[in-house]
Amino acid sequence: MKHLPILLAVAALASGCTLQPAYQRPADLAPAAFPTGPAYAAAASANATPAADTGWQDFLADARLRQLVGIALAGNQDLRIALLRVAQARTALQSQRSAALPQVGVEASGTRGRNAAGATTHANAVALTAAWEVDLFGRLQSLTDAAREQYVASAHGRQAAHILLVAQVAEQYFAMLAYEEQLAVTEETLAAARESYRIVKLQFDTGTVSELDETLARGTLEQAQANHAAQQRLRAQAENALLLLLGQPLPPAPGPATPLDRQSMLAAQFPDIPAGLPSDLLLRRPDVLQAEAQLRAAYADIGAARAAFFPNIQLTAAAGTASTALGQLFEAGTGVWSFAPSLVLPLFDGGARQASLDNARIARDIGVAQYRQAVQVAFREVADGLAARGTYDTELAARQRDVAAQQRRLELAELLYSSGASDYLAVLTAKTDLYNARVSLIAARQNQLAALVGLYRALGGGWLERTGETPARADTGVAAPAS
Repeated sequence: MKHLPILLAVAALASGCTLQPAYQRPADLAPAAFPTGPAYAAAASANATPAADTGWQDFLADARLRQLVGIALAGNQDLRIALLRVAQARTALQSQRSAALPQVGVEASGTRGRNAAGATTHANAVALTAAWEVDLFGRLQSLTDAAREQYVASAHGRQAAHILLVAQVAEQYFAMLAYEEQLAVTEETLAAARESYRIVKLQFDTGTVSELDETLARGTLEQAQANHAAQQRLRAQAENALLLLLGQPLPPAPGPATPLDRQSMLAAQFPDIPAGLPSDLLLRRPDVLQAEAQLRAAYADIGAARAAFFPNIQLTAAAGTASTALGQLFEAGTGVWSFAPSLVLPLFDGGARQASLDNARIARDIGVAQYRQAVQVAFREVADGLAARGTYDTELAARQRDVAAQQRRLELAELLYSSGASDYLAVLTAKTDLYNARVSLIAARQNQLAALVGLYRALGGGWLERTGETPARADTGVAAPAS
C-alpha cells in the first residue's frame, strides 16, 4: 500500500488545460440613458437612495400591506420552490465536483474452486483501490464550471422571485382595495337607482310620466344590479389571488384599511429614488444576473464538448494483500499492488461528439439572445415605470375634476327634470357618466400605485427589508436536503 499515495500524487500533478471559449458579455445591450420627454418625470436627486438599497418596509407605507408582505415571504409556495431549486442546484454542483476527485474504496474477495486435477484452490485478497480520471483537457473542470454557474443562476432566480413576490402582494392588495371602493360606489349607485325607480314608477302609475321614463329608470336599476354583482365577483377574486400569494388565510387587520387616495406616502416617497443609468440594471437586477450566469454555463458546456474530442485518461491503482490461506492474508510477503493507466480515444462515433459540440454552441447563442432579452425587458419596465411616474399625477388631477363636473351636471339635470324643463334621459345619462367617472378615478389611483411598485421592482427594489441593511447573499437560507 505504500506506493498508492505516490501514484495519487503523480495523478494530482497532472494539471489540465481548459478548452472553454473566453466569456464575453454581449455588447450594445441597452441605450446609454433612459428616455426623456413630456411623459417622463424630472430626474431625481443623484444623492437619493437607489431603489435596490431601499427596504420594502420603508418603501411600503401601509402597515397592513407590510404585514401581508411579511406573511407571503414566509409562506409563499413559489418562493419555497425557488429556494429548493437553489438547494437542488447546489447538490448538482457537489456531485459534479466529486467527479474530479479520486474514487477510493476497499475491495475484499475470497474464491474457492477446483482445478482440472481435482484439487481445491483458494484465493483471498484485500486491497485499497483508487480510480481517477486525469482531467488533462479540462472536461471535468468545464462541467464543474457549468454546474457552478447554474447554481449561481438558481440563486439569482430565487432573489428575483423574492422581489417579484413583494411587488405582487402590493399590487394585489391595491387591486383588492380598488375593488372594495368600486363596490362601495356601485352600492351607493344601486341604492340611488332603487329610490329613483321607486319614484318614477309611482309617477308612471299615476300618469305623471311616460312609459319611456319608467323603462329608462328600470334599465338604470338593472344595470346597477349587474355592476354590483360584477364588483362583488372581482372583489372576491382579488382576495383569492392575494390568499394564494400569502399561502394562508388573511389574518385579522390591525385597523381599518387605508383608502387609495390616502396612500400618498408611497407616491410621495418614490420620486426621491433615482433610476440611475441603464447599465446599473446589469448589476442590480437579479433576473439579468440570472440570465448572465446561465450564459456563462453555456460557455462552460462548450469547453466540455470540445474536450470530448481528446483522449480520456483513467488511472486505476490498487494496493493490498493476497494469500491462498485466509489465516496468512496479512503476514509478511503477501503484499500486492497494481497500477493500470488507460487511454481511450473514440475513432468513430457517427458524429455524436460533433453534434454535442454544435448543440452546445447553439445553446450558447440561445443564452446570448436570452441575456439580451432580459436586459431589454428590464429597460422597458423601467422606462414604462418612469412614464407612469411622470404622467399619473396629471391624469388623477384631471379625473378628480371630471368627477366634480359630472356631480354638478347630475345636480343640474335633476333640477331641470323636476321642474319639467328636461326629460329623464338627461338625468340617466348624467348618473351613468358620474358612476363611470368615479370608477375610473379609483382605477387610475390603483394603476398609479401599481405602476410605482412596478418601477420599484424594475429597479431592483424588494430584496432588502430595511434601508441600510447589508444585502444578504442570494443563496441565504439554502440548506442541504435532509437524508
